[in-house]
Order: sequence, then C-alpha cells, then structure tokens
Amino acid sequence: METETLARSVRIDAVGLSHAGKVRSANEDHFAIMVLHRSIQLRSTNLQDTTILDRLRRPEVNILVVADGVGGAIGGKLASGVAVRSVVEYLAEAVGCVQDFDVDREQTFLDHLSRAVERGHDRLKAMFQAHGGPATTLTMVTVVWPRAYVVHVGDSRGYYLRNGTLKQFTRDQTMGDYLVDIGAVTEQHAQKAGLYNVLSSAVGGDLVPSVGVVDLMEGDTLLLCSDGLTKHVADERIAQVLGTNDPETAAQSLIDAALEGGGSDNVTVVVARGNAE
Repeated sequence: METETLARSVRIDAVGLSHAGKVRSANEDHFAIMVLHRSIQLRSTNLQDTTILDRLRRPEVNILVVADGVGGAIGGKLASGVAVRSVVEYLAEAVGCVQDFDVDREQTFLDHLSRAVERGHDRLKAMFQAHGGPATTLTMVTVVWPRAYVVHVGDSRGYYLRNGTLKQFTRDQTMGDYLVDIGAVTEQHAQKAGLYNVLSSAVGGDLVPSVGVVDLMEGDTLLLCSDGLTKHVADERIAQVLGTNDPETAAQSLIDAALEGGGSDNVTVVVARGNAE
C-alpha cells in the first residue's frame, strides 16, 4: 500500500516542443506525450469501509516518446511518424496490459513496450523492401510512478535531473560507441571517421532495442531529446535550464539554446517533472 499511496500523490507535468532548426527545411522529428488513466474515482458513497476502493485507485501511466528520422526530408519524417504512430496504436490496443500492470510482472510489461516499437519497425520494413530504406531513432519512457520503463533505439537521449545533477540513462547506439566499447577503435579515431554519426541500431534498420528501468523520486525532471539538442548544448547548460525552470519554460529555453548554438539539425525536447499533488 505504501507504493500505491505514493503513486497517487504524484502528478507528472510534461511538455514537448520541436523545431526544424536553422539549416534544414523539413522537420524529421516527432514526439508524443500520452496519459493512460486507470483509476476508479470515488464521487460519493455511504460505505464506512472504503479499503477496497483504495486498492482500486491506480496511478496514471505517462508515456513519453521522441523519434528522430533518418533518410532525408521525406523518408526520415515518414519513418519517425510511422514509429510514433505505431507505438500509440499498439498501446491503445494493448491497454489491458497496462491496466493490469503489477510490479511482479515488470518483464511482461517491458516486453509489451518493446513490441510496440517492433510494430513500427516491421511496418517500415514492409513499406521499403529494398535495403537502405528510411529509419528512425526512438526513445520511449513509460512512467508508472515511481518507476520509469525505458525502451531505447538509436542516439536520441533520455536524462533525469535530481538535486541539480544530470544523469543520462540511455546509451547512444552508434557505430562509434559500439566499436570503442569493443576496443576496435579509439574515441579519437571514431570521432575523426564520423562513426558517431552512424547508427548501429534503428527502427527500420538493424533493430536492437535497449530496455531498462529507472527509479524516480519526487521532484526529478525527465528529459527526452533528439541529438539536435545535444550537438549544441552542453550537459551543464541542460542541467541549469532544467533545474531553474518549470517544464514549459525549460522546453522552450532548451530549443532556444540549440538554435543559438547553431541549430544545424532538427531539435525536439520532452520535459517532464513529478510533483506532489
């Protein structure tokens, strides 16, 4: 009961913004913020014992998604849109698995979230039979307070800010990161060869999703973003913006900072914060 009480006392405030940037004519990024309500709200009763109703009150499920398309103005935009729409569609169809969520079945829950991403991947593969069709990154965080369930593909990123400290909870899936990890090349060689710009995993490409769980605390701020932000804005600046602003102001300030830094790519941010009700 302690977990359920905590879950009912925290509200997630989330804001998303996207901008084409200063160089590209089209925006290939997409994002979505969704809330699934799965509680029974007691309006009126003359029952003296409402314990059973307390057990039926469940926390909201907040779903945050950012996708950054790869493959040109038309293909990349299509790929990220298909991926996000597929996630939304799958979760709408599988809403029962969300409403029946229980901490003892976390792996089953993560499997459902992974399949939502795989649906978008399968659709893109079916649309473009030839090798080298458009693809997309996708970072999805599903918050069932106080847990955040992460499915991550590509080099968009997820962070959380806690007590002024910014922590990245995703790892970039690029050829540079992969080859450096296995000791095949040095960071300097990977950077010089542009390997950090080549995805090793993508929805519509070679899909290897990463899944995980993050434990949240009241007051934490979540950030999901495409690499149009992190190309131009250092982690220290991101932490300062998130730590001193409400989600709406922070989202706009991060977009502005990316544009001021050069705006060489599309930039998308989703900022969310857990607040006591």
